[in-house]
Amino acid sequence: MQETRGSVQSIDRAVAILRCFDARTPDLGISDLARATGLSTSTVHRLLLAMQENGLVRQTAHRRYAIGPLVVQLAHSGGIPAGLREAAMPVLHALRDDTGETAAVHELLPSGLRVVLDQVESHHQLRRTYTEFGLPVALPQGAPGKALLAFLPFERQQEVLKGPLEQVQPATITDPQVLAEQFSDIRRRGYAMSRTERTAGICSVAAPVFGYSGQVAGCLSVSGPEMRMPVERMEEFGMRVVAGAWSVSELLGATPASRDRSTALAGGR
Repeated sequence: MQETRGSVQSIDRAVAILRCFDARTPDLGISDLARATGLSTSTVHRLLLAMQENGLVRQTAHRRYAIGPLVVQLAHSGGIPAGLREAAMPVLHALRDDTGETAAVHELLPSGLRVVLDQVESHHQLRRTYTEFGLPVALPQGAPGKALLAFLPFERQQEVLKGPLEQVQPATITDPQVLAEQFSDIRRRGYAMSRTERTAGICSVAAPVFGYSGQVAGCLSVSGPEMRMPVERMEEFGMRVVAGAWSVSELLGATPASRDRSTALAGGR
C-alpha cells in the first residue's frame, strides 16, 4: 500500500512538471520547475532523470528541459482528436442523453462569424433540429453567438457592438449596452442563454470551448422548444454544458491558466 501511494505521488509530481511547459515557457531549468511546482530541486532533478529516460522530457542547452519526444509522438498518433468536431461528438451524445434535448457544436470562423458543425438530436418528436450546417451566422445572435463573443478580446466585442445589430426575431437583443452587460454575466457564470432570440420558439444555452492557446475556438449548446425550457431548467443545463465544453477544451489542449488569461482580456483587463 505504501509503495502504491509513493508511485501515485510520483505520477502526480511528474504531471505537475509537465504542466509547467507551454508556448510561453517551452524550456525551463530545474530551479524554475521547483518554484513552479513547490517541489525541492533534488526531487525535481530525480523526477526529470526518470522522465527523460521515458521520453517525457528532453534536455536542451544550458541544463534546461523541454517536452520530450514521447509526448510529441502520442500527440500525432491519432489517439487524440484532430479537431473541434471530433473532440465534441462524444460529449454531445452525453449532453443529449443527460438533458433530453438537442446538443450541438459550433465553430468560430476567422471571419468572426460562426457555423454549426454537427448536432446530436433530441429523441422528442418536437425538437430543435439544425439544418444550416456550414452556413455562417453573425455574432452575437443566439446563445452560441453570445457565448463566443463574450470571450473574444474586448476590442473585438466593441467592434461588433458598434453595429449594425440585425433583429432577426422580435426577442433579438440589439441594444449594445444590454448585450455588454450580458457578456459580463456570461463570463461570470460560464454560459449564455437565449430565449427565442434567433429562432422562433427555441431556447438554448451555450458554453465556450477554448483551444490550446486559451482563445475561444467554438462552443457547445443545448436547445429545445420554449415549452420545455423554463429559465430554471436552462440554468441547470447551463452548468452541464459548461462542464462538457471544458472537457472538450482540455482535449484541444487548453489549460485553466490559458483560459483565464483570455477571459481577462475579454473583460478588458
